[in-house]
Amino acid sequence: MRSTGTVAELVRRQWGDHRPALKHGPTVLSHHQVVEGAAARAALLADLLPRGGEPHLGVLLDNTPEFPLWLSAAALAGAAVAGINPTRRGPELARDILHTEARLLITERAHLPLLDGLELPGVRVLVTGTEAYAALLAPYAGARPGDAQLTPVGPGSRMLLYFTSGSTGAPKAAICTQGRLAGAGASLAGHFGVRPSDTHYICMPMFHGNAVLADWAPALAAGAAIALRPRFSASAFLDDVRGYGATYFTYVGRAVQYLLATPERPDDRDHPLRLGFGTEAGAVDAARFRERFGVRLVEGYGSSEGGAAIQHTPGTPPGAIGRAAPGDDLAVVDPESGEERPPARFGPGGRLLNGDEAIGELVNRGATPFEGYWRNPAADAERARRGWYWTGDLFYRDTEGFLHFAGRADDRLRVDSENLAAATIENILARWEDAAAVAVYAVPDPVTGDQVMAALALRAGAAFDPAAFAAFLRAQPDLGTKMAPRFVRILDRMPVTATNKIHRVALRREGFRCADPVRWDRDGDGTYVPLDAAGLAALLEQYEEHGTPL
Repeated sequence: MRSTGTVAELVRRQWGDHRPALKHGPTVLSHHQVVEGAAARAALLADLLPRGGEPHLGVLLDNTPEFPLWLSAAALAGAAVAGINPTRRGPELARDILHTEARLLITERAHLPLLDGLELPGVRVLVTGTEAYAALLAPYAGARPGDAQLTPVGPGSRMLLYFTSGSTGAPKAAICTQGRLAGAGASLAGHFGVRPSDTHYICMPMFHGNAVLADWAPALAAGAAIALRPRFSASAFLDDVRGYGATYFTYVGRAVQYLLATPERPDDRDHPLRLGFGTEAGAVDAARFRERFGVRLVEGYGSSEGGAAIQHTPGTPPGAIGRAAPGDDLAVVDPESGEERPPARFGPGGRLLNGDEAIGELVNRGATPFEGYWRNPAADAERARRGWYWTGDLFYRDTEGFLHFAGRADDRLRVDSENLAAATIENILARWEDAAAVAVYAVPDPVTGDQVMAALALRAGAAFDPAAFAAFLRAQPDLGTKMAPRFVRILDRMPVTATNKIHRVALRREGFRCADPVRWDRDGDGTYVPLDAAGLAALLEQYEEHGTPL
């Protein structure tokens, strides 16, 4: 996405606007106060960051007012913010901070223990909410926007270094410029009709791209207010929405399922919220959310790196994401040959009949806005092969050109020589009324290929009934013969990452050798029996016999 404007321009135009702009508990700042605070921090940046180095700062904060203030300050000063994940620990946390070449780290008292014992040479730490911090800012209280710049500010100025939530290896820091961020905000504000009177509720973590690109940026572009929740809370969600007068929110991963799992209340529809925008809710949960809360959820797709985007357009069928965003030339291709996959064919009940040939990796063959990773040329080359942008996500396209998400490339399963997509099976299992959250992933078959394993987090008060679950599976017209789970893991709560996405790496790593109860279809007849010690020993013997590693 391209823009001739900058985030700095969007920040500066708030000067003199005394409407509410930032809400956090009892704290309410006007747009003008936000710019004043940003200008003071920009001037402080100009004095603290060493000349000749990269103008980067790390932000290790929950969603507090300081986070958007430092985003705005960085935009004014021509600096870049690296969002630091507070769930990282020890050497991994130090690696993230040092990799971005941040010379200043903004944090809070609650996160200081994370830094104990870390070697961070050349990094100065500022602790918000302290007397020392207030004293450091005080001399800059009279600063105005534009008074202090580390580098000239333009659309190509580096604005964000945000780590992608990759499943393997060290996280990669994706680059986002001021032009791309401003363009993303303007595009979403226009697409969803964001008004200056709106309030965007930011409950997803701001160290991740979703909250900044899809929540903060469109509010900034439209002159709307934001309301902050330090960390996502399903139980506090509706009270926050009502208290702040929130009209829009974004979600990632399983947040919607956690909201649906809260006890129903007679006033569930008594709120100002009109729209939620995010990913991975699924058609079943989106319908349940609208029925219960009266709020439309719009499933979108946009890679964190900005290389491809899909927009929900009128006529998008249930279960589809939408069509390519303007300017993108999206195709579903074979990951090896690059040849385009044929359209999907559907049978009774919407069952995908030709997943083996229709599912492929989504690529953008057009001019991509991908701006690369910080200091990672190998990752850049992997993303930009053949002159295309490779998303690493599986999709299929129907005959009308609508794109359907099928999971990450790592989520593909091959069962009895048939290729399956985890997301397709998850969407079916999500219909089971006792399931609060579902994850599907591969475990190795003792002989060759994969077997399907499902993790189920049950709704409050529910217990796993194997006969009822088997009957549910038999009743699903679009559940293919290879899709039924061989193993079912029962959890109290689905493990998630710091960005509320299912922690699939942990699930795959543990497989069926886990502390939670596991049922398995031992004889392949839909009878799910407990995987006890004897059954586990017999299974492991099969793997050992065939030399198949687990």
